[in-house]
Amino acid sequence: MTQYRLKNEKDSSEEQNNSKIWGGRFSSSSNKLMEEFNSSIQFDKKLYKQDIEASIVHAEMLCKQKIISEKDFKLIKTGLNKIKTEISNNNFTFSIKLEDIHMNIENRLVDLIGDAGKKLHTGRSRNDQVATDIKLWLRDSIDQIEINLKLLQKTLMDKSELYYDMLMPGYTHLQVAQPVTFGHHLLAYVEMLGRDRGRLTDCRKRLNELPLGSAALAGTSYPIDRDFVSKKLGFDKPTKNSMDGVSDRDFAVEFMSAASLIAIHLSRLAEELVIWSSDRFNFIKLPESFTTGSSIMPQKRNPDAAELIRAKPGRIFGNMLSLMTVLKGLPMTYGKDMQEDKEPIFDTARTIQMCIVNMDGMIKGLQPIPNNMIEALQKGFPTATDLADYLVINLDIPFRDAHHLTGRIVLLAEEKDCTLESLSLKDIQKIIPEADNKILDVLKIQNSVSSRNSYGGTAPKNVLKAAREAKKRFLKD
Repeated sequence: MTQYRLKNEKDSSEEQNNSKIWGGRFSSSSNKLMEEFNSSIQFDKKLYKQDIEASIVHAEMLCKQKIISEKDFKLIKTGLNKIKTEISNNNFTFSIKLEDIHMNIENRLVDLIGDAGKKLHTGRSRNDQVATDIKLWLRDSIDQIEINLKLLQKTLMDKSELYYDMLMPGYTHLQVAQPVTFGHHLLAYVEMLGRDRGRLTDCRKRLNELPLGSAALAGTSYPIDRDFVSKKLGFDKPTKNSMDGVSDRDFAVEFMSAASLIAIHLSRLAEELVIWSSDRFNFIKLPESFTTGSSIMPQKRNPDAAELIRAKPGRIFGNMLSLMTVLKGLPMTYGKDMQEDKEPIFDTARTIQMCIVNMDGMIKGLQPIPNNMIEALQKGFPTATDLADYLVINLDIPFRDAHHLTGRIVLLAEEKDCTLESLSLKDIQKIIPEADNKILDVLKIQNSVSSRNSYGGTAPKNVLKAAREAKKRFLKD
């Protein structure tokens, strides 16, 4: 099994036990298997920047409150900044015996500055410390995810403006339903991602309360200033209840829920990219940089990036279920069970970031093939609904009867192996004797699209206006 050691770490049982910050209560060392099982340093070392940032502010507050001396604070700050540099430059050796990032940093601090380092943990516990670190880390991650979602929205809006009048089939049940524009289709995902950004904003707002100062669970008798720490670390306020402060992981579940919806939306778009780029549809050409070849079939260009994005929701859903299962039966306040929160959080944030960035690259580089879109439209009788509506409005035929008559005309076009636009007036008059030349205009695809000018509709003028308005709504910052 992998061993993690600090430089010059000793091996005797007594020295192993004494190296633990909590070791005074114990007379024998931990079982080596237990050490590995209990340790989280393998993954929570990712929190080192947040842990050091919060520790410096905590020490500054202790100094301000006269709990530690200014000299000790300066030593602590200098030591922590040195540790941050060591870790950033991969010059820090993590020890599994010290369990987690907090104890690894504190142990190294004592090595560097002596007894002053032992004063850093005054007025806090690892319980409120880790809750603070995770919130700081997740807050930064949410900010970056939100930025990347915004960039993806911009890419979609740019494409929507460019292709605001490009005709393509709109589908229900994956069958041609009515004509839409390619720009209108892409704008649907802009709205989805807008809601996703709103959920992340809400999640960030709720998580932005400072747990530090809750100590183990009951607060502390030291005269600390939680408002000072909260303001310095960019939190809106301290948590109101010390027990809730250390035990709350709602924010993590809420983040995973928001990430799950993002993953669903990206997966839906990914599926459409897979379909559209297939040789049966051939509506778009994906950029080569986001496709791969086959090991035995040289003609293949596989949409692997899109397929992976389509698959990733399962991973993210699993992370959320994993954390909810850990939390669902825990009594107040902290239990070691909660160590299981970090890996799902880290993995979810990384996975959703990769999905967003890869989707942005695919959308930027895709090229539509408009002739194939039009050909698919013509095969699907997409103006049938327009014909039924025309019969209702202009010939005063009840909709159910108009629906039936239109179905007979579609059947006629199928028998003649032609599009609705190709039918002659005589063909139509066999079924609707009172029809005149005006009915032929209704069957034209371009006229159908242009007529969908209701608010939120697919008329090209609407789409262009909607794309520009979306940029004002979503890109204003």
